[in-house]
Amino acid sequence: MRRSLLMMMSVASLLTVAGSASAAPVAYWDYPYCLQGKDWGYPGLCQYWTYQQCQAAASGTFSYCGINPRVAFAPRQQWRY
Repeated sequence: MRRSLLMMMSVASLLTVAGSASAAPVAYWDYPYCLQGKDWGYPGLCQYWTYQQCQAAASGTFSYCGINPRVAFAPRQQWRY
C-alpha cells in the first residue's frame, strides 16, 4: 500500500513538473527594452516590458535604456488572410 501510494505521488509530481516546463515563459532576451551601460554591456539586461520600467531601473546609475536588438531586428510575421 505504501509503495503504491509513493509511486502515485512520484508520478504525479513528475507530470506536474513536465506540464509546467512545456508552458515556458518569454525568454528574458525577448523583452523589448534593455538596460545598457558599462555595467551591462551590449545588448544589456533585457527584462523590461516598458520603457518606463527600464528608466526606473536605470535611475541613479550610469546606465541607460535601449531597444532590444533581438526584438528590433526580428523578422516580421506575414499575415495571411
